[in-house]
Amino acid sequence: MLPDLGKYATEVGLAYGVSLGLLALLIGQSLWKGRKIKQRLQQEEKAHKGE
Repeated sequence: MLPDLGKYATEVGLAYGVSLGLLALLIGQSLWKGRKIKQRLQQEEKAHKGE
């Protein structure tokens, strides 16, 4: 199902690979930050309830 890219197959393949890699990094970073913020919020809520 892949189109014949001729002499540009390597460049196009690398571009796709780099793009997918960067997307994976952005998604991973977003998930990591989300977990970190959620933990901080839970700590703040516990501290606030303890007052």
